[in-house]
Amino acid sequence: MINVTKTFLPPQDEYQAILKKAWDTGWMTNRGVLVKELEHKLQSYLGISNIIAMTNGTLPLQIAIKALGLQGEIITTPFSYVATTSSIVWEGCTPVFVDIDPNYLTIDETKIEAAITSKTTAILATHVFGNPCDVDAIAAIAKKHKLKVIYDAAHCFGVTYKGQSLFNYGDVSTCSFHATKLFHTGEGGALFCKPEHFEALYSHHNFGHDGPESFQSLGINAKMSEPQAAMGLAVLPYMTKILKERKAIVESYNQAFEPTSLQLLKIRVQTNWNYSYYPVIFENESQLLRVKQALESHSIYPRRYFYPSLNTLPYVNPCSLAVSESISSKVLCLPLFAGLATEDLNQIINIVKEQLL
Repeated sequence: MINVTKTFLPPQDEYQAILKKAWDTGWMTNRGVLVKELEHKLQSYLGISNIIAMTNGTLPLQIAIKALGLQGEIITTPFSYVATTSSIVWEGCTPVFVDIDPNYLTIDETKIEAAITSKTTAILATHVFGNPCDVDAIAAIAKKHKLKVIYDAAHCFGVTYKGQSLFNYGDVSTCSFHATKLFHTGEGGALFCKPEHFEALYSHHNFGHDGPESFQSLGINAKMSEPQAAMGLAVLPYMTKILKERKAIVESYNQAFEPTSLQLLKIRVQTNWNYSYYPVIFENESQLLRVKQALESHSIYPRRYFYPSLNTLPYVNPCSLAVSESISSKVLCLPLFAGLATEDLNQIINIVKEQLL
């Protein structure tokens, strides 16, 4: 069986050796030595300053909305994983969808201002498959209308744009460290922010504590555990290897598919990409389903990602967004992970190309 992704597992003895630091102290959670060590190493590796490691990649979005005091309407993208929209609704705000760019697949920045009303308090956009939004245009719009900016950067570990970490853009950026991601902590995530937001965000992720016996604000429990941090510390030294292998797979896919009718993801100029996913866009949904069925008949399981377009969810105000709905119906992510065998890669390529004829 070949799935769309496969969790990278470091040598078990290396993981156990790191975890032993927590084991020896009996300190398994509440920001132990391993969580602090991981945050410090990620600051250095990513070139960022303010990071809060968390237990998954969704809570950072919810905490950001809460800590920034957002209310009313939040402009967002319909082309993302459901957590982007559900976090907005969960926190009592209303998602207002703006269609996407048909090439970059990120929110169409030229359509944002038309969606702003007196109730708009923020823009929550997704860097799709690690491909940056037009962060400069969004920053200018946000400044003009006094809006906060949150980036769902779940796929963006290690991505740089214009020479700096993509996590440095916006008031808050979030990332997923789920087991399916190229860097992971089993389950986990992180939040990155401007310095002026750090204290509030940190408090919200730790029950609102202000010392062991006092509370300064409302909060929930989003803390990363020591076993999660140990996994991250064990995976981090292998990032060069992981990225090298993923890049080689992407290059093989590109060489095979660029001459075909498939539309491939266009990476924004000045981006150092991380090869997080390999989406292909078919001519129509029927073609996608034919290819998907052919792959699955050989125990190869791609993923319709992102599908469906989030403006069609049952708990949002219905609207029509032609580009997102079209792309969602035709996009398929092909298997991409470190360790994908060359013969398996070639089989995937051959099956896809055969079905395009």
